[in-house]
Amino acid sequence: MNSPSRFHPRTAVVTGADSGIGRATAVRLAASGVDVGITWHRDLRGAEETAAEVRSLGREACVEPMDLTLLPAAAEAVDLLADRLGGVDVLVNNAGTGTATPFLDLDHETVRRILDVDLVGPLLCAQRAARRMIGQGRGGRIVNVTSVHEHQPRVGTAPYCAAKGGLGLLTQVMALELAVHGITVNAVAPGEIATPMTGQEDQDVTAEPRPGVPLGRPGDAREVAAVIAFLAGPDASYVTGASWSVDGGMLRVGPMAGSHLPDDSWRTV
Repeated sequence: MNSPSRFHPRTAVVTGADSGIGRATAVRLAASGVDVGITWHRDLRGAEETAAEVRSLGREACVEPMDLTLLPAAAEAVDLLADRLGGVDVLVNNAGTGTATPFLDLDHETVRRILDVDLVGPLLCAQRAARRMIGQGRGGRIVNVTSVHEHQPRVGTAPYCAAKGGLGLLTQVMALELAVHGITVNAVAPGEIATPMTGQEDQDVTAEPRPGVPLGRPGDAREVAAVIAFLAGPDASYVTGASWSVDGGMLRVGPMAGSHLPDDSWRTV
């Protein structure tokens, strides 16, 4: 029986791929036969290490700086990488930032920075990638990395939650509008993942107890990358406009409870 979709990605751009989920995603896509464009903000060495891993798998890797506080110009990195790779079939909007600041203490500069990096930047990058995909005429995949806070709030993260919630709805609008061009758009919403952002890069997640998470531990970046790679590939041809939680069940308990409950007493009646 023939597959309903002949889409097989050849090239991808992964933003914020110098570490964490971005690096794991770039490597996972390379393992599936995709050439990868990598953006970085502060960590050029990390980006080059990601590129080396991609090349070790026999795929091409290109690196470009991207500072999403410098909009709209920063989104040009998508086109620069697409030019070097010969196109772009997949965009993974992974670059992000956050804050731990009470609502009443927020200043405008902080709010604007987080909204630009986590919401406006992904929008502008997706526009550039989608235009390329339409011009290529073979469809495409856009995956926006949001957060469990796309769905539920957390104290002290007002602009982050607003941006991720907005990116979740933006994903749905993009999915509706781009479907006619054969482009699917989905969100992946990670919970607590062992990355530099959570101060846990390269830690053994099985050795980190999390009583408030049903699976009892943080996630590994490669577990998120596996879901992103599925959504970027041919097997997800009938999936669009959805948000995929990769959170060990955290949302079923609640993000604040998930990371703060001190014991397993909630598991019993």
